[in-house]
Amino acid sequence: MKVYGIPNCDTVKKALNWFRANNVMYEFHDLRKLGISAEKLSEWDAKVGYERFLNKQSATWRELDDATKNSVVDNVSALQLLMEKTSMIKRPVIEDDDFLTFGFDEKVYQEHFL
Repeated sequence: MKVYGIPNCDTVKKALNWFRANNVMYEFHDLRKLGISAEKLSEWDAKVGYERFLNKQSATWRELDDATKNSVVDNVSALQLLMEKTSMIKRPVIEDDDFLTFGFDEKVYQEHFL
């Protein structure tokens, strides 16, 4: 299982603490240090649609000028922006074989990992 996130993000910390407390093994991918590939974003988009992981509540999104926000009109423009500004990806991203979820949801984690 792979967890994508930013180590100092409170939601990521919550998820990692939950995994450790429940002895769930994971590999951590630091989005800030390692970035994200176009292929991986395209894979997620194909599974759930970019709208599911483009976090429009993020501080990074709110700081964008209106022209940039309005330029996100389809998956190509959205994924390009997410590659440039990985902090707009809803975190953490949990990927386990065919399972894919975004954010911390203890109920979802319990159902899938315990």
